[in-house]
Amino acid sequence: MLKMTDKAATKAKELFEEKGLTADAGLRVFVVGGGCSGYQYGMALARDVEDGDLVIEHSGVRLVVDPDSAPLLEGAEIDYVDDLMKAGFTIHNPNAVKSCACGQSFDTAESGGQARACH
Repeated sequence: MLKMTDKAATKAKELFEEKGLTADAGLRVFVVGGGCSGYQYGMALARDVEDGDLVIEHSGVRLVVDPDSAPLLEGAEIDYVDDLMKAGFTIHNPNAVKSCACGQSFDTAESGGQARACH
């Protein structure tokens, strides 16, 4: 479903360690409505798993995805980029048919799926 590069996994583990999180911690990946292209990616540290969440173990990192975001992230890959213009996690999503220049906002064919509500 959702994949992660080795570079992103290494960076996530470093982040967990810096924050003093246990091995049960994960990286919550989600999609919310908004952004200049329709949907927007989000990531947060996940200390707990909520009912219905999908948990994917990849390279020793737990990825936590809510059921509303899962269809929009099917086949996507999380990477970590560190170059002159940007440093941080990025998502390569084969479902995105349109995205903004920053890569944080996207739309799918026929705007399929349902984004998680902002809160």
